[in-house]
Amino acid sequence: MNNLGKPLIIMGLFLVAVGLVISFAPKLPTWLGRLPGDISFRRGNFSFYFPLATCLLISAILSFIIWLLRK
Repeated sequence: MNNLGKPLIIMGLFLVAVGLVISFAPKLPTWLGRLPGDISFRRGNFSFYFPLATCLLISAILSFIIWLLRK
């Protein structure tokens, strides 16, 4: 039963973080989805957008935060 506490706390913190992101999403900087390296393709009625650089930036930030929490 002792092993259940830590995962529940981590899941709770994760849910709080997701809630904060959703709450403040309209206030995020407009450049966040338009970094150099984001792939955007338009041809006629078809458009394709993949935020590659944005995904890499978010991944690096989250990896750094997790690294700090594990220390």
